[in-house]
Amino acid sequence: MLEIEKLTVYFGDRCVLDDVSLSVARGEVLGVVGESGSGKTMTALSVMGLLNPAARIEGGSIRLDGRELIGLDGRAMSGIRGRNMAMIFQEPMTSLNPTMRIGKQLGEAVKLHYENRQPKQEIKRIVLDALADVRLPEPERVYASYPHELSGGMRQRVMIAMGTICRPGYLLCDEPTTALDVTTQKGILELIGTLKKEHNMGIVFITHDLKLLRNFADKVAVMCRGKVVERGTVEEIFAAPKEDYTKRLIAAIPDRSRRLAKTSV
Repeated sequence: MLEIEKLTVYFGDRCVLDDVSLSVARGEVLGVVGESGSGKTMTALSVMGLLNPAARIEGGSIRLDGRELIGLDGRAMSGIRGRNMAMIFQEPMTSLNPTMRIGKQLGEAVKLHYENRQPKQEIKRIVLDALADVRLPEPERVYASYPHELSGGMRQRVMIAMGTICRPGYLLCDEPTTALDVTTQKGILELIGTLKKEHNMGIVFITHDLKLLRNFADKVAVMCRGKVVERGTVEEIFAAPKEDYTKRLIAAIPDRSRRLAKTSV
């Protein structure tokens, strides 16, 4: 289980995460929702050990299958990232190296985390299998492509392949569908759901769009100004939200039936 307990993070004198507690088990999807600046991404970066050097953790605990992560040195965290947990970032064009072909970028992850040194052909096979796993057509062509030669949806699938190539137990997804059209968003959500089932991964899915989580997440945590203001199952959050902030988020979801009714008047 990935457990965050009473995590508190400061930038200078400013508290950006205040007593945050979350947990997700393998095979489960936790949706973390809130407006921009609510602390969603900061929470994920804290878990991954990728906080800006100016940030400091003032208290709390982050445990991965019982192992405390806070206080581990860079080398220890590098061994955990990718192998035990991984993160998919919001914009793949800023996460992928534009000067390297896709195959080489994914191959580096394999070299880093596989204990035995793999021959080049075996590394290529692992990478091609990962590209096929994320339903990319023509894996050989994608393998030889640069990021700018792929569409936005294809780049996002490459990022998912990079995150899952070493079969981590937990995957943190930071708004991976934000820049995509509705049809592509649906495909990415279905893909992540399929990989979760196939590899029994725990998923932390960060979004500002509560509607996305309705048929995807098992439970939801609502964040506002660095705090978790409400948590519960998807059914509990949608059927009987307790906090005004959560109620406003739900009220902001476009109601297609109401819009159609107005149009017909």
